[in-house]
Amino acid sequence: MRAPLTALLLLATTLLPRPALAIDPPYEPQMERLAEILGSLYFLNPLCKPGGTDWRQQLADLVKLDQPDEDRQQRLYGAFNAGFASYSRLYRSCTPSASEALARLLIEAEATARDIHTRYAE
Repeated sequence: MRAPLTALLLLATTLLPRPALAIDPPYEPQMERLAEILGSLYFLNPLCKPGGTDWRQQLADLVKLDQPDEDRQQRLYGAFNAGFASYSRLYRSCTPSASEALARLLIEAEATARDIHTRYAE
């Protein structure tokens, strides 16, 4: 008796309509990486170059322009927070290593943003 009921429930769940899942744009991995980099810069920049760019606002502007659905938006903000957290565990002041990380992240952010724009901008 239990096996037919289980089979019927399984069949019923496969036949129920499901909400359509949004499809990520092809540049989503690069956008998430860029968000992570911006989070790292948001932490490192005040340590080594106070008064610089507001990287959190830069991400907010990118998100606004991209108009992602709620899921993508949360992933982008989550990547930003992960980038911030990863460097906040390593540095408390501007060391030569932190300064080097900042320089490398700036280069990677520029290259990633340029790549996204070159490949996917309308």
